Amino acid sequence: MAVNARLAVPWACVKVVMAPAGRSGRRTICGMATDGHLSELLAAAEEEFAEASFRTGDFARVRELLAEALAGSEQAGDLAGRARALDLLGMVAHYDNITEVMSGRRVPAEAIDAEERLFRQALAAWHAAGQGPATAQALFGLGLVYQVLHSDWASAMPYFWQALELADVNDADVGLYLRSEVHRHVGFYFLVADARPAEAVRHLQLSLDLREQLGDPRRIPSGQVALAQAELASGHRDRAIELLRAAVLQAREAGLLAQRIEDAERALREAEAAAPDTSTETWDATGRSDTNAAG
Repeated sequence: MAVNARLAVPWACVKVVMAPAGRSGRRTICGMATDGHLSELLAAAEEEFAEASFRTGDFARVRELLAEALAGSEQAGDLAGRARALDLLGMVAHYDNITEVMSGRRVPAEAIDAEERLFRQALAAWHAAGQGPATAQALFGLGLVYQVLHSDWASAMPYFWQALELADVNDADVGLYLRSEVHRHVGFYFLVADARPAEAVRHLQLSLDLREQLGDPRRIPSGQVALAQAELASGHRDRAIELLRAAVLQAREAGLLAQRIEDAERALREAEAAAPDTSTETWDATGRSDTNAAG
């Protein structure tokens, strides 16, 4: 995903979202590419990214904000700002690629390479900025590349383990949602690759707890669905059904994407139809299931 740094201008005027999680609200910010302006651009991009990921599916606005933020950070020599923009561009690329995967289409090798390159550039920028704990996002992104796009858990886990250590030790710097996502994918590993469902439940419960602590209603249902799959694999059918009923209700109330609501509904039907000590869920080598979308 190429972004032309020559688009950078010393005076910028953009509409950004500065509203509580789950609510939209745009205002226009005009000014020099200062640290404060760049921080607002990146915060707006993060909010737009969440809205696109969970509600709209439209990442066009995210790309506009990140193009502006990347250009501004490069103009200002702000390595940390550049790293944050590259991390988010990597996640946008990941959602583009995972959409292809979930649709049954092959992701072109060049698209996978482009996503990996963004995360590696972000990792290098964080190191250059001297902000080691912040590398957790880029490390997590590299883990996603190998887990989801290459179906290669052996290559993914070193990145996930590093991200997990950084996220748990530096929780104040990393953020609740990233911590939740890292525990989520480590939980998938224990559910799919290492076949230790009790350990999967532990990590996926932590992931859900962190989402609930964050308090963003868009992100809670996917945590409930993931934990339910592990509970079902552990023979805890009643607990799985309880989680999935809550996920369906909360996904509808939060106005999530139709596919996310349908995934939760399908998982609930399958759990209700399952025998008390068995699971009907089929997971593939990437750690995805038919009822579990990214994020």
